[in-house]
Amino acid sequence: MLLLKPEHRSRIDESNDNDFYAYPRFVNHVDDGFISQLTQLYQERLQSDTPILDLMSSWVSHLPTEMKFSHVEGHGMNEEELAKNPRLDHYFVQNLNLNPKLPLEDNSFAAVLNTVSIQYIQYPEAIFNEIRRILKPDGIAIISFSNRMFYQKAISLWRESSEKERLAIVKSYFQAVEGFSKPEIISNTSSLPGFLGMLGITGPDPFYAVIAHRLS
Repeated sequence: MLLLKPEHRSRIDESNDNDFYAYPRFVNHVDDGFISQLTQLYQERLQSDTPILDLMSSWVSHLPTEMKFSHVEGHGMNEEELAKNPRLDHYFVQNLNLNPKLPLEDNSFAAVLNTVSIQYIQYPEAIFNEIRRILKPDGIAIISFSNRMFYQKAISLWRESSEKERLAIVKSYFQAVEGFSKPEIISNTSSLPGFLGMLGITGPDPFYAVIAHRLS
């Protein structure tokens, strides 16, 4: 099932993603408040001693330090970044926009996590089919994001949508694949007084997450 039209998938920078991510970026892409909320969400929703896939990962892990997992698989676009991630037991580099097929077995993970990267996927229909395929029955998928992005690499549908609309977009990705539970939405935003915004002072990063389970 095709969910997006060709114009929705277009990007300002259509050059090869392998070139764009060739050099490591050892920076945090969201603020401490976002990271704290995400780690707390993982603490509440993930189960210890289970296998986890961190999809589109980097050098930073948001997994709770006190939780131990049977295996943490990492995927990303830069090997140097992945090698620095202390929680990954194994990782692989793959351009999902060129090859969405994950080199992972069916029913092999209790959770699939994707943090602040969903905006770059051009073929979410294929990726969410893969997420469902590799999840165990009742396995959880947690897609989290804020309002930050590499603007030139985000798909046009994401760039041109409001933050509320982006929640609906990710929800529709789950709904486009048969076999997911009704998506749950988490939205935590806070705004500063108007006069502070006029002075160019920005507030904390908004925190959004869309969560669904694979049905058995």
